[in-house]
Amino acid sequence: MKTWIAACLVVAALPAWAAGDAQSGAQKAASCMACHGAAGKATVPLYPSLAGQHAEYLEHALQAYKKGERNGGQAEVMKAFVAGLSDADMADLAAYYGSLQP
Repeated sequence: MKTWIAACLVVAALPAWAAGDAQSGAQKAASCMACHGAAGKATVPLYPSLAGQHAEYLEHALQAYKKGERNGGQAEVMKAFVAGLSDADMADLAAYYGSLQP
């Protein structure tokens, strides 16, 4: 029974694990580099490095900023940046930063 439930949960979660296109994400990342650095390695401690983060986490974080569910720190700045991003844009950016070496 537990195996069946686990299998159902995995199948239900598959759409959330859909990977974006890292190559497209690289082309969309120009505005991110001002704070998060070239190749996702921030040089200012205020901003997190994104290189090597899990793509699923990054995509979830971008979605949370867009929905207004993530606050504090630089949340207002991030909300402005993600306001115009589509779900595909966020998946692509997440895939790009997730593909980089930390």
